[in-house]
Amino acid sequence: MSNLRRVILGEDFNDSSADEDQSAGVMKFMASEFHRRKMQRDNQPTMHVGSISGWRYIHRDRVSGNKRLIKDYFAENPVYPANIFRRHFRMNRPLFLRILNAIEQYDDYFIQKIDAVGFPGLSGLQKMTAAIRMLAYGMPVDAVDEYVRIGESTTIESLKRFCVGIISIYGEEYLRLPTEADISRLL
Repeated sequence: MSNLRRVILGEDFNDSSADEDQSAGVMKFMASEFHRRKMQRDNQPTMHVGSISGWRYIHRDRVSGNKRLIKDYFAENPVYPANIFRRHFRMNRPLFLRILNAIEQYDDYFIQKIDAVGFPGLSGLQKMTAAIRMLAYGMPVDAVDEYVRIGESTTIESLKRFCVGIISIYGEEYLRLPTEADISRLL
């Protein structure tokens, strides 16, 4: 072990031997050691993957989820016919697509984009399906993940934006107090 290291670690430390040269050497050694350890820390891989520290990224294969959704409900010959679509979504397919079109025009959040890596993001169909299923069935947030392939935080964001969009788009026409004519027609 070098003399300088013994002085720093407290071995053979003697106040009378610590002159100015040794003090300067100690300071240089400490600075270089600090720099070396900092570089070592900076080059170590982080403990997490993803955008939020401590959270783990789950590859949900959102592209296949979108393809499955289209094949099951929106293809030319879908797996589930119109009566099943109505039962699953509590509305018919043309109404669903009309609402989706209106929501996409109102908020570009529902338009499918390419992510930073170059992969397609979640489609408007996936985001709106998650929101509709939560509203129609009172499903918990994590229940829509298995079929739609959408994460919990994205599902919540989709639901919030969907509700705000629906209120803004259709509020005046459908979310108003009933008029006298409406009441008499209903009674």
